[in-house]
Amino acid sequence: MEKQPDIIISKADLMELENQLERSKLPIEFICALEQELDRATIVSSKDLPEDVVALGSQVTFKILDTQKTFTKTLCLPADTIKFDDSISVFAPIGAALIGLQTGQCIKWQTQRGLQSVEIVNVKGKVQ
Repeated sequence: MEKQPDIIISKADLMELENQLERSKLPIEFICALEQELDRATIVSSKDLPEDVVALGSQVTFKILDTQKTFTKTLCLPADTIKFDDSISVFAPIGAALIGLQTGQCIKWQTQRGLQSVEIVNVKGKVQ
């Protein structure tokens, strides 16, 4: 398997994700894949997280390379999806792929449509 890109996650996001995963009823394969991503992440304090890294609450523009379709979504926890018109849950397959990536990075991630390549086009900090 090819090497996945380096990812960076804030300590606060990591704690929230781990807490939510413990209580979730998500498929075990999905939980394992997301936990593997979190295990390999560089963990930093929120203030040290670069502005172009996708975090919970970030508005991210990404491209699905197989289709060349571009989307702009706000990455959030499942309970927060009602807060944003453009929300995507971090527990949706594409949402899980986005967390921790920087502008310009690509990742291959398993989705309902099979293995997809996703590229980060732009990241805006936390949306209020």
